[in-house]
Amino acid sequence: MTPQQQLELEAAAFRRLVGHLQQRTDVQNIDLMNLSGFCRNCLSKWYKAAADEQQVELSLDDAREAVYGMPYAEWKAHYQKEANAEQQAAFDQRKAP
Repeated sequence: MTPQQQLELEAAAFRRLVGHLQQRTDVQNIDLMNLSGFCRNCLSKWYKAAADEQQVELSLDDAREAVYGMPYAEWKAHYQKEANAEQQAAFDQRKAP
């Protein structure tokens, strides 16, 4: 595999992951954090950091829109639910030393 082929495969996998997360609006970010240690917001921040490393101008809002498929505030208004006590406890336990 050439470096270019690897880059193209990684980009395709990223696009597929983002598309999957955009379709699975039923999966809350806190659930992703509790199960995998990352969420859509993390992915947005990683995307922004990659842009910064490449000196590509990209705001965090634009990075979030690329990941969420819509403005973050709109996604939150339509799909984000308040974390229940169990979700919050699991999240808090993950953060504990």
